[in-house]
Amino acid sequence: MSKSNNKRREALLYHAKPTPGKIQVVPTKKYATQRDLSLAYSPGVAEPCLEIAKDINNVYKYTAKGNLVAVISNGTAVLGLGDIGPEASKPVMEGKGLLFKIFSDIDVFDIEVGTKDIEEFIATVKNIAPTFGGINLEDIKAPESFEIERRLVEELDIPVMHDDQHGTAIISSAALLNALELAEKDISKIKVVVSGAGSAALACSNLYVALGVKPENLYMFDVDGLLTTCRKDISELQMKYAKSCDPAPLAEIIKGADMFLGLSVGNILKPEMLLSMANDPIVFAMANPEPEIDYNVAIATREDIIMATGRSDYPNQVNNVLGFPYIFRGALDVRARKINEAMKMAAVRALADLAKTPVPEQVNIAYGEKKLVFGRDYIIPKPFDPRLIATVSPAVAKAAMDSGVADVEITDWEKYADELLERLGGDNKIVKLLTNRAKTDPKKIVFAEADQLDVLKAAQIVHEEGIGIPILLGNLETIQELKEEIGFDAELQIIDPKSKEEDKTREKYAQYFWKARQRRGTSLLDAQKWMRERNYFAAMMVNTGDADCMVTGYSRSYPTVVKPVMELIDRQQGVSRIATTNIMNTKRGPLFLSDTAINPNPTAEELAKIALMTAKTARMFGVEPVIAMISFSNFGSSSNESAIKVRQAVKILHENHPDLIVDGEIQTDFALNPELLKSKFPFSKLANKKVNTLIFPNLDAANITYKMLKELDKVVSIGPIMMGLEKPVHIFQLGASVEEMVNMAAVSVVDAQEKLKAKLKVKSKK
Repeated sequence: MSKSNNKRREALLYHAKPTPGKIQVVPTKKYATQRDLSLAYSPGVAEPCLEIAKDINNVYKYTAKGNLVAVISNGTAVLGLGDIGPEASKPVMEGKGLLFKIFSDIDVFDIEVGTKDIEEFIATVKNIAPTFGGINLEDIKAPESFEIERRLVEELDIPVMHDDQHGTAIISSAALLNALELAEKDISKIKVVVSGAGSAALACSNLYVALGVKPENLYMFDVDGLLTTCRKDISELQMKYAKSCDPAPLAEIIKGADMFLGLSVGNILKPEMLLSMANDPIVFAMANPEPEIDYNVAIATREDIIMATGRSDYPNQVNNVLGFPYIFRGALDVRARKINEAMKMAAVRALADLAKTPVPEQVNIAYGEKKLVFGRDYIIPKPFDPRLIATVSPAVAKAAMDSGVADVEITDWEKYADELLERLGGDNKIVKLLTNRAKTDPKKIVFAEADQLDVLKAAQIVHEEGIGIPILLGNLETIQELKEEIGFDAELQIIDPKSKEEDKTREKYAQYFWKARQRRGTSLLDAQKWMRERNYFAAMMVNTGDADCMVTGYSRSYPTVVKPVMELIDRQQGVSRIATTNIMNTKRGPLFLSDTAINPNPTAEELAKIALMTAKTARMFGVEPVIAMISFSNFGSSSNESAIKVRQAVKILHENHPDLIVDGEIQTDFALNPELLKSKFPFSKLANKKVNTLIFPNLDAANITYKMLKELDKVVSIGPIMMGLEKPVHIFQLGASVEEMVNMAAVSVVDAQEKLKAKLKVKSKK
């Protein structure tokens, strides 16, 4: 199977299994008893119906309308696929719904309308509008999209936006303002050349003009060349940017231009054209997947360029996800009747300003940057900046209020910002942040059980996503057969530790092992025998630098796999006992649970050390730890030995690490419920804090809790993450899923990055 066929199969399986599609309706009220059902439907439902009949605004009080957006298309301009019809557009509309939910906690019904007639489309949307708090128009071809949006904005009293137009316009406008600031240019004096004359190009141009670009200084090209007044094939909206009848080519017009905006096709902007532009040229090449000029070619051609693309693998990605979730969030929260120019401009200014503020360490870590700072490679916020919702949405909401289109007022803006941040808890994006960071500096990672199908699938994803560079251990023939079966045709290092080809390497590793453990009862013969075992061999690869990190454990019990790791891999300096933590990606955000795999009954001193190691691990993922030391007891309510142990661990931490936010002993419900904690134990260091780290008194409690969360609530678990080892070695739980193994591989790569960084830091001090 070819790589492209494998990707196709993977995409189809993703959308088909285990449940077709990407979104579903989930009840928000109890429904367990007959009483619940009688309140949810008949006869109880009559009461809110009557209240809404009295006052139509009560629909926002008693139904989900206020947090429900319709993503509507007729499938006439789907991504790069064109007019493929309403049914074929549904996966894209569902995907847009998913983005609304994960970035701004907005619920979505996707609506695919079976007509190309403007009047029929408008009538359909108007007739279903009472269901929704807002309308997001999507993938409707121009020029029909302009008329559809204009009419719906005028005729409906809920916010309507065609994101294909305005999303790109808002994000690129914010980038333009910051690029002009860096280039020290006056927006009213710049010459702009636009390649593309569709809905997005026109919306961008219109917003640039609203910001101060002079229409006479903006030159627009479509597939047939420069828009001129003599052409009969251009629309009234395009005519605004038409020039005199001299049809000059792009190469001529671009001379001396300050900005190039590309929303057309790849490689249309040639290096010689770029060289002819003014000093500090601003180039937004946003065709996907191939920009109008390749990023590397562009920066090699002009050192003074300020460049943005639509791609995530280059700096300054102009991504609509920076806009539409937060614009609709702000509009819905003040019950805006429309999304007007003031609200769009507020989003532009908020995004531009956010890029100039200090970036949270979480974002630096996610994108593998030492320190993102406003400049030519950072003119627009990153899509996974957690501050976006609390910055853009309030700006939009305030603009709606100030411009008179809001029906609800917000008075406590600080409280509103806190509420917005709370909405992000369910997704938290930690998996995406983790893989993004791994991709910045992929490491060689040994998959010790690569002759297992699911392990090989995980290695394939790690390779194809650029997370790491897999080294495949196992039976050579089996691995090659499985690779062919799943279409994994990459040329990677495959090693069978038992094969004759590895005799020299095995002997080298055996000598190393024997010298390290000859005074602990290990003979040379023992060492030579053990090096035929994959986990010993793999661990030695990491020990000797033949690999950067290692993952194993899929097919064997945890104690069996951890034994060679403990024998071969030294502990970090100052660490007396290793431990593990699991990251649980819960609805309230990531929770670090320790120790989930190693220490059956740690002492108070060991619990304190586990807490410190977990705090260090949390910071590695950009999370500032707020630690609850868990017990069945609350702050001295029991004299049981287990509770006393936890209490003593807290005392050790308070005395030796006063800056660490940690407290206990405390029961789990109090730790995770801030209001309950504050009301009963206001003296606690955890009061008014959101706990994100739980340290359990023993292995039973930690292991049972994480596995219960994983199975009952389908919480994504990353771990167990080994803490305290000198080398990056991580062990799967028996029978881990492909997704879990990919996540652990990413953890291993990030761990290797961190350990290398620490090693270099020590060297530099010497």
